[in-house]
Amino acid sequence: MGLKERAIQKQFKEEKMDNLVIMKNQQAVTTSLQVAETFNKNHRDVLAAIDDLKEGVAENYADLFYEDSYIHPQNKQKYRQIIMNRDGFTLLAMGFTGQKALKFKLKYIEAFNQMEELLKTQSNLPMNNTELLLEAALKHERGLTLVNQRLDKLETETTINRSQQRKIQGLVSSTVIKVLGGKKTSAYKDSSIKQSAFSNCYKQLKALFDVASYIDIPKVRYEEALTLIPKWKPDLELQARIDMANGNGDMFKEVS
Repeated sequence: MGLKERAIQKQFKEEKMDNLVIMKNQQAVTTSLQVAETFNKNHRDVLAAIDDLKEGVAENYADLFYEDSYIHPQNKQKYRQIIMNRDGFTLLAMGFTGQKALKFKLKYIEAFNQMEELLKTQSNLPMNNTELLLEAALKHERGLTLVNQRLDKLETETTINRSQQRKIQGLVSSTVIKVLGGKKTSAYKDSSIKQSAFSNCYKQLKALFDVASYIDIPKVRYEEALTLIPKWKPDLELQARIDMANGNGDMFKEVS
């Protein structure tokens, strides 16, 4: 039971309405046990009457009644009881006849009216300091969750910036030059081989990150790209061309 519900319940008791009607989940309700006590009936008979009603109002049963339990004060065991709202009580009480039953029905109706009126009144009152703090904390927590979700999405969707793009370009360039053997080698001076090497390096990079262009690499994977680029190796056909241009002979030649 929340703070506001406790306040309503306390005020209700102070108005001498006993426990005929209680506040549960922001709704005025009563219990099968309380009904049995008030109308001087066996609780099992009241439960049986509600179960019989269940067949006739199958689709609407959950709106009128729901299962609950209570602890017996003597043997401390748990027993079944049913919670019902005003409509559920009204439906059940139709079967209670006699002058005494009518008196209790009117008493219940008055109790329901007062509880619902208190609920309306309390709902319009400003919250106390504790409730205000709790409400503020909940709003803050919900706000942080939304912000974190947006940040996660932003990080996933945001691509590398211009500075990072230039860094990758420079790293690709230095890696390719190193694989070609340096700027003074024949492989580097051969524009066809050099172009193929750059193309091959960028092709592998795009495939690795599943992007159309290296500029589309997600910012959150930028550091990963910097780690992987220096590990680039050309495919066999390109490596053979590099070796031939640099006079390294046949790369498949067996070493004797």
